[in-house]
Amino acid sequence: MTPSLKQKAPYGAWKSPITADLIVSESIGLGGIASDGEHLYWLESRPSEGGRTVLVRRQANGTVEDVTPQGYNVRNRVHEYGGAAFTVAEGEVYFSNYQDGRLYHQVPGGEPQALTPEGAFRYADFQVDGGRSRLIGVREDHSGEGEPQNTIVAIGFDGSVEVLVSGSDFYASPRLSPDGQLLTWLSWNHPNLPWDGTELWVAQVTENGRLTAPRKVTGGENESVFSPQWSPDGILHFASDRASWWNLYRWTQNGVEPMFPLNAEFATPQWVFGMSTYTFLSAERLVCTYTQRGLWQLATLNPKSRRLQNLETPYTQISALTAHGDRLAFLGGSATLPSAFLLMDLDGGEVDVLRRSTELNIDPGYLSEPQPIEFPTEDGATAYGFFYPPQNQDYDPLETEKPPLLVKSHGGPTAAASSALRLSVQYWTSRGFAFLDVNYRGSTGFGREYRQALDGQWGIADVADCANGAKFLAEQGWVDDDRLAITGSSAGGYTTLAALTFGDTFKAGASYYGISDLEALATDTHKFESRYLDRLVGKYPEEKERYVARSPIHFTERLSCPVIFFQGLDDKVVPPNQAERMVEALREKGLPVAYVPFAGESHGFRQGANIKRALEAEFYFYSRVFGYEPAEMIEPVEIANLN
Repeated sequence: MTPSLKQKAPYGAWKSPITADLIVSESIGLGGIASDGEHLYWLESRPSEGGRTVLVRRQANGTVEDVTPQGYNVRNRVHEYGGAAFTVAEGEVYFSNYQDGRLYHQVPGGEPQALTPEGAFRYADFQVDGGRSRLIGVREDHSGEGEPQNTIVAIGFDGSVEVLVSGSDFYASPRLSPDGQLLTWLSWNHPNLPWDGTELWVAQVTENGRLTAPRKVTGGENESVFSPQWSPDGILHFASDRASWWNLYRWTQNGVEPMFPLNAEFATPQWVFGMSTYTFLSAERLVCTYTQRGLWQLATLNPKSRRLQNLETPYTQISALTAHGDRLAFLGGSATLPSAFLLMDLDGGEVDVLRRSTELNIDPGYLSEPQPIEFPTEDGATAYGFFYPPQNQDYDPLETEKPPLLVKSHGGPTAAASSALRLSVQYWTSRGFAFLDVNYRGSTGFGREYRQALDGQWGIADVADCANGAKFLAEQGWVDDDRLAITGSSAGGYTTLAALTFGDTFKAGASYYGISDLEALATDTHKFESRYLDRLVGKYPEEKERYVARSPIHFTERLSCPVIFFQGLDDKVVPPNQAERMVEALREKGLPVAYVPFAGESHGFRQGANIKRALEAEFYFYSRVFGYEPAEMIEPVEIANLN
């Protein structure tokens, strides 16, 4: 028998080739793909350039080049989260610049020219109305007192701006019909968010470019409509959860018709503009993606026969579907394949890789594959998640040891655990941690009922599901129940802090710009989410006692384990004072606590140096708490009350 060449070492002390430096230097964010003639355009968010988002172009011969010159950042802050920050037509690009919020016009190879004047305006989700020499998109006006005003506007190529639609709190997805005679859009009002209830409208566009005869197609307080699109022959399509699941529908002279009823989600929460889960290759061929139990499937759907046919691909995380001639461009990834923009010939099956999120080729021996699990939780319910066991081909664990577990509570809280390869997860598993990404109640991908199971229960149901997921793994003997940690960002950071404050399952945790004071969030946040808690918690101030009862900041005496906090100092969604108040309370209590603030970062970290620091700092923090020695040198974190 050949002796094993593996080393024996404690969990957490394994040396891994997946380093924070590698993740930051070799990884980019991908989004916003668009087709224009023979060319494809997409956005790359580059940590190595301070998080700058760059528009790139792929020519017909395969050459890829930057379009956006240095000094420009293709992002917007409409709804704070942005999205759909550019459009392109006949080789000419229009984009929003993050630094000043202005729209710019650029001919590739030339310098961008400002289209809109300086001012307190933000623009998103615009498309070219070439016959009328203008753009149509969403504008957010911050020039007045109180909440910003959202409208749909026409922006002339001469810089003039005319309001086309107003009166609702929010707008998205203005889309012209192929003949330019009709405009459709989504609108919604407080307290709804777009996954709660939206309205789908259509209006005629007059010769002078204004709108007339607006008509509501569908939607309301309890129906979420997503991504309206016109087919090439002028039929309006959209996704709706009117029958509990986000399925595809179309609007004809016979009214609203389901395309293919299925207990699956053909849509996703519209946190950002421009999301796309389906596209048309022709009037007879719609290509879509849908998810069941957290795994995404690519399929074709014939609008006339309404026949759905799955396509075999290795990808389990699929988004950003865009037609490029008779081929499909999309963003795809899997447990072993990093996210990449792909170009697929549906008939021949050939797939060209346009751009990978990372060019790293990591030996599969260092990669942990997610295992879908479901487990019992409170009230007789079932929750879901992806479990990643420790994996490193160079090491065997000590016989008497079980691995520490890091539980991830995702954000949103409407988000969902992803099955795509994420090096930030493999960073942990390749060092000897087990990892659980929980799809707690409130997550999307499991139908409207599961999503709304968190209504009024935020800070209770999600916390219970994360804790029960950890307990389930410990009961199976897969993890060490004395070394359970929880981590999360934003809304997931709140779940993390609530789990640490109101329960005793976890022995340590990390909050990334997490919410500790629900009252502060209800009274000091941006417009898009200003009424979010009406559903998740209750009306404020009428139900103030509930807000206080679920806010970790008021119950620091219940905390009994170490916590590390990461916070962007420019964060407008969750202001830094929430983290700082929590840190000070823990210091005074004598609990081990660390605080890592980042200047120049807002809600989510984009600068490579800060992403690296946060990842390594969290790992270092647990090493001091759980008693393992990292295999590599890591810059220490100042931990108050450690001894």
